[in-house]
Amino acid sequence: MDSKDLAIRLAEAASEKKASDILLLDVREKSRFTDYFVICTGNSTPQVQAICQNIEDSMKELGQQPLRIEGYREGRWVLVDLGDVVVHIFRPESRDYYSLERLWGDAPRAIEPNFAEFATV
Repeated sequence: MDSKDLAIRLAEAASEKKASDILLLDVREKSRFTDYFVICTGNSTPQVQAICQNIEDSMKELGQQPLRIEGYREGRWVLVDLGDVVVHIFRPESRDYYSLERLWGDAPRAIEPNFAEFATV
């Protein structure tokens, strides 16, 4: 599975747990450390953790393991690093504060339900 397909699958896994504002950013031309960001929002700590757990379960089904997971216990911003894909699961206030969409604003992006259709902003 290539990194784009993996990013799409992980975005779908987030959607299965009712994550909101799911965004895929293609950062291959902007970053040396990853190909795609998956960014989403959970409205509570338990929901953020459930989204993370579903992403982990999806990775296991694909025979993959994350390189690391940061922030799970606190549940405000969970980062799941798979190397080629990095998933960011935010609570709303943390997403607004860090505003990754703005920092990576010129990267091609795809939003639900057309995760595979990237557009340049």
